[in-house]
Amino acid sequence: MADLTHPTPPKDRRGLECPRCGCGHFRVLYTRRALGGRLLRRRECRHCGRRVTTYEEVAQ
Repeated sequence: MADLTHPTPPKDRRGLECPRCGCGHFRVLYTRRALGGRLLRRRECRHCGRRVTTYEEVAQ
């Protein structure tokens, strides 16, 4: 039987993963403009609550 409390992501998974639990499901707490036209997003893991900051560049 699978352990649903600590899901294991598939091996070919892409994108952001939580450094604590490996989950790939986040909610965005807020978005701000950063230097150089980048976006700063503060995200929170939906599984364990760990918060991470991402910097994103807008594709032209």
